[in-house]
Formats: sequence, structure tokens, C-alpha cells
Amino acid sequence: MSRRNVEITPDLMLRAYRAGLFPMAETRRSDRLYWLDPERRGILPLDGFHLPRRLLRTVLGGQYIVTVDRAFPAVIAGCAAPVPGRNDTWINRQIEQLFTELHLLGHAHSVETWEAGQLVGGLYGVTMGGVYFGESMFSRARDASKVALVHLVARMRLGGFRLLDTQFVTAHLTQFGAIEIPRDLYRQKLAEAVDVPARWLAQVPEPDLEAEFHRIAGRAACI
Repeated sequence: MSRRNVEITPDLMLRAYRAGLFPMAETRRSDRLYWLDPERRGILPLDGFHLPRRLLRTVLGGQYIVTVDRAFPAVIAGCAAPVPGRNDTWINRQIEQLFTELHLLGHAHSVETWEAGQLVGGLYGVTMGGVYFGESMFSRARDASKVALVHLVARMRLGGFRLLDTQFVTAHLTQFGAIEIPRDLYRQKLAEAVDVPARWLAQVPEPDLEAEFHRIAGRAACI
């Protein structure tokens, strides 16, 4: 972790991600960021993503509308907002500003879940080559963040991405197949994926998305 008062810029952020580091603040009100490089790193293998049939039905059912990069600042705000059981967050104002700048530069992306015109869930992260560095997600309705994650994985697979970095592994992510790997192995996977010419797909034809959802779920597409 760095404790020096070095100006953190979007360019420095990108160089840090390439080196395997990521920033966090201690609290929402903190005015300092720290670089983390954990001994064990969370990843979600794209070829081992577990999509339960119940969630597949929700994804295909039309209850939620899913968009990409339509409301990036609102997604970060949703991730930073207090929730029952968690009154504070590691996302401070500097984190919000830096990631919004990365988004405007085309390096950070969000997936949004909407219900009746209201933003009810989403996630955001940074892309570099064939890597999506996942930062945070939030949900205000049942399965809203899960639906956003399924859409993220489908778009990553279709766009040729290789690595979905989750930083840490939580019980929420474990149900989808997230695993912890040693830092050295993570860096190896990062080096193999970070220069892959993947494409971030904000727009995907609905039939292609549905077919990918079925492939992820391990069933033949019925389209």
C-alpha cells in the first residue's frame, strides 16, 4: 500500500491496474487512497460461470431492462450508498471522480439494470485489453445485480475477453463460480490477457445475447 502523497490520475490508475494493483479508500469520508495487492486474488472464470436456471428465466423474462454505459455515475453512487448492514463504504469522492474520468476516456464501463424506469441495480469496472477489472455492484431489487453480472459475462465472452477480476471472493460471487488464486498465478493470467484485443460490446443483438445466455447455462439455444 502506498502512503505517499502522489497525485493519482487516470493514467496512473491504468498503469496500476496493469501491474496488478487497485485502489481503495478506508471510508466514504476518507481523503486518502491506498493501493492493494492481496496475496490471494478473486477471479470469476468466464468458461466456468454458473448460471442457475431460475436466474436464466429472470434474465430472459423481461422484468428488467439492461443497458450498458447509460448511467455510469449513478451506478457508482448506487454502489457507494449505505445499505442495511453496511453503513460505510470504501468508495470515497476521489474514487467516484477518478472512475468517472476513466469512463469518459473509454476505460471504465457500467452495466445497469432498470425496472419501471428506475435504476435498481448495476456494476462497474475497468477494461484493459482482455481484462475486466470488476469494482463493485449494487442491488435495490431481487436479482438486479445478478442480472447485470450475467449480462457482463455474456458480453465479455462475445467480445473475446479472457479474465474477469473480482479482486476478492464473496459468498455472493462464489455461487457463480468465483475462486481465489495466488497472487503469482493472478499476475500470470493478467499478463496473458491484458494485451488481448478484446472488444467492449455496449450493443449486442438480442438473439446473440439470448444464445450466449443459453450457452452459459449449458443448454442448447432455443431461438
